[in-house]
Amino acid sequence: MTDDDLGPDGGTLMAMDFDPEHGGGGWHVGVRNVLLIAVREYRIATRGRWSIGLAVLFALFSVGIVAFGTSRVGPAQYDAVLASLAELGVYLIPLVALAVGYDTVVGAEESGALDMLFSLPVSRGQVVLGKYLGRAGVLATGMLVGLGVGGVAVVGVIGGTGIAKYAAFVLIATATGSAFLGVGVLVSTVAREKARALALALAAWVWFVLLHDLAAIALIATVDLPDSVLAGMVLTNPADVFRVLVLSQLQTAPGGFAAVLAKAALSMPVLVVALALWIIVPVSLATSTIGRRRV
Repeated sequence: MTDDDLGPDGGTLMAMDFDPEHGGGGWHVGVRNVLLIAVREYRIATRGRWSIGLAVLFALFSVGIVAFGTSRVGPAQYDAVLASLAELGVYLIPLVALAVGYDTVVGAEESGALDMLFSLPVSRGQVVLGKYLGRAGVLATGMLVGLGVGGVAVVGVIGGTGIAKYAAFVLIATATGSAFLGVGVLVSTVAREKARALALALAAWVWFVLLHDLAAIALIATVDLPDSVLAGMVLTNPADVFRVLVLSQLQTAPGGFAAVLAKAALSMPVLVVALALWIIVPVSLATSTIGRRRV
């Protein structure tokens, strides 16, 4: 995602837009500063057609699953479609979110835009939080629109009996994208070069989507693990939290490793809190780490 030095009104982002004394003056001033940065980031992305590209990608993904995964109507078919969306979305959603987030800071630094933002009367942490929120808005817009197209296709092909389950899937998927975007922003904050940030983002995807589960399967195959350990395996991986949240709504019994994850017997509130923490913690670490970054 390309960064530049244009403000949200299409002109240069000026110091007078922000409260002086680097975000001082109360929490409401800090919120205003963060929102100014977020709006700027969102408009940069929309000018670059990122939101359109994301919407098209997720529309093709969801409509494709509906088109190739429907042979009958009724609630059971809704479950089959949602299970397919969850099992394939666990690969796509983290990859897209990390791709959106990995150059948030390091890309702005290489383009010179970060120097401009840090020269404004706003704290570094507020800059990072604003940039995250702007990109989260772009990602959420693309996912909601794209998966919404899939929802229209689901209703047209299967009917509207299970649309509430599909809507819940869309919300869970969007939250999961926000979590992995936070991981991408954290990677971008600690990496010194854009190429290294990309490598770290890909390594994060490989770990959370592939290696974590492979390691868990190997451990489960050799040791009789208690439910608490299985729960820990789920909660320490946002991809697994996403999968269990979606599959726990379905009457269709999951297969493979998803069936093992289901044995963790985690409640819906615990899973929701875990996903929320996966959004909050990486972003909080990024906002605190940026203060030690040399620009």
